[in-house]
Amino acid sequence: MSVHSRRARAALEALVETDPAIAALSLWCVHRDGEETGTIGTTITYGADFAERPGHEQQSVAAHHVLHVALRHSARMADMAHRLGDAFDAARWNLAADALVNEAVTLAGHALPRPTPTLSVVLAEAGIEGTLADWDVERLYHALAGTGAGEGDAARGFVRDLAPEAGDAADASEDAARWRQHLSRALDTGRRTGRGLGRVGHLIADIPSPQTPWEVVLRGLLARAATPIPRPAPMRPSRRWLAVAAQAERAGTFVPGFEAGQRPTSDIPRIAVALDASGSVDDARLALFWAEVTGIARRLRAELHLLVFDEAIRHHARIEPGVAPRLPPMPREGGTSFAPVIEAARGLSAAALVVLTDLDGDAGSPPPFPVIWAVPDPNGATAPYGRVLDLSH
Repeated sequence: MSVHSRRARAALEALVETDPAIAALSLWCVHRDGEETGTIGTTITYGADFAERPGHEQQSVAAHHVLHVALRHSARMADMAHRLGDAFDAARWNLAADALVNEAVTLAGHALPRPTPTLSVVLAEAGIEGTLADWDVERLYHALAGTGAGEGDAARGFVRDLAPEAGDAADASEDAARWRQHLSRALDTGRRTGRGLGRVGHLIADIPSPQTPWEVVLRGLLARAATPIPRPAPMRPSRRWLAVAAQAERAGTFVPGFEAGQRPTSDIPRIAVALDASGSVDDARLALFWAEVTGIARRLRAELHLLVFDEAIRHHARIEPGVAPRLPPMPREGGTSFAPVIEAARGLSAAALVVLTDLDGDAGSPPPFPVIWAVPDPNGATAPYGRVLDLSH
C-alpha cells in the first residue's frame, strides 16, 4: 500500500473543478492505494478496479467514498454494531449508507457506475416513502429491516465497501462536531460556485451532529425518577439539632427550636415498563431496549413491572431487583391504547413509566409520575406530556 494514492490523484484533482465541495472534504481524508476500493474511518483505499474505470467514474467513486468519510459512516457503523451486538446486520448498514451517499452524488451531477443502489431505488423496493432530506443512515438501517430491500435488481453489482472504524467512543461527539464544521465550510464553498454537491448539500439529512445515545439519556431519566427522596419525620429530631441542643445545654445557653429530621427511605422504587405489542418495534431494537431497561433496574435496585399491551394489558409480570428476566412473547397484533397502561402504573405507585411504542394512540391526561415515550422512529412526532426518547440513534 502506498503512502499517497497514485490511482486517485487525477480524479481528486479533477474534482477541484467539477465539485469544489467534495474536493474540499477530500483534504480531510487519507487516500491510499490498496487491494480493494473501500472506506474505513477516514481512510479511503483505491484498488486496481478503480484504476480501470474511466475518468468520470473515478470522480464519482472518489466522491462516493469521500462522503462516506465526511458523514462518519464507518464510525457510526462501529457504534451501531457495538450497541446491537450479534443482531447487527453489516450488509444492511452498507446498503443504507451507500443508498444515501449514491443519491447525493447522483443529485450532485456525477455519473456513478451501474447498477447502483440509490436511495430512491432502495426506498421503492422496500415500499417506503421519503427523500434524501428525510433519512439518516441509522433510521434507514432500521426501516429496511425485514423489507427485502437489496435482494432485487438494486443489489446487483452491490459491493460492501464500508468497514467499521475502531476508535474511542468518548471522542465521537467531538469528531461529529468537527466533521459538521468541515461539511458546512465545504458546502458553502460549493454553493458559491454553483457546482456539484454544493447545489444539493442542504438536502442531506444525514450530516453528523453530536448526539447523546438514547441509552445514556434513558439511564439519567430513570436514575432521577427512581432515586428515593427522604421524607420529613416530625417526631424524629435531626442530627444537627441534637448536636446543637447538647452543646447549648452544656454551655447553659438558649436551646434552639426543634428541627425535625428525615425518615429513612427503605421502599424499593418501582419502574413500569410498557411494551407496545402491536408490532411497531423490530426485534433487534426490542432486545436492545429490554436489555438496557433491565440493566438499569439491576443497577438502581428497582422493582421492575413489565406490561405488554395493545388495546389492553396482555401480560403483567413483576421482576425482582437483580433478576435477569426473559422477554415474554409479543402478540404483534391489534391496535394501541395507552389508558390501561397509565392506570396500571398509577395503581403500582410507579416512580416512572417507560412506554416503548410508536405513539399511535390516545395518551389521555398526564399521570402524577414521569412518563418516557421510547419511540423507534419519532420522525418529529410529539407526545402531549412526558419525554420522547428517539431510539433510532
